Amino acid sequence: MDNDVYGHVNNVVYYSYFDTVVNRYLIEHGALDIHQGSVIGLVVETACHYFAPMAFPDLVHAGLRVTRLGTSSVRYEVGLFRGDAPRAAAQGHFVHVYVDRATRRPQALPPALRAALAPLAIASA
Repeated sequence: MDNDVYGHVNNVVYYSYFDTVVNRYLIEHGALDIHQGSVIGLVVETACHYFAPMAFPDLVHAGLRVTRLGTSSVRYEVGLFRGDAPRAAAQGHFVHVYVDRATRRPQALPPALRAALAPLAIASA
């Protein structure tokens, strides 16, 4: 399903990759319980810049960093690399606002989430 009629990964799939990279990182670092957690992240902004095509079954590597760690929001940036390519095939970002699962009202980042994201945070330019 990744490839479109033009023989490369369709643009919407890149956003799925971004979401998978972030959620996998958070789950592996004990900062996100997608089924029972009281706080969830909602995407409020996203963008992607495409530099080179990728096609299934290419191996895709991802780089992840945090460029803004706010009170209730996080800006993630993701680079997607085709195989061992030294340059990103695509680069994008999205912003999560963390909210209460039931009320959907913004919540302060839980300590475990903040601790998991701190190593990824880069200084503002």
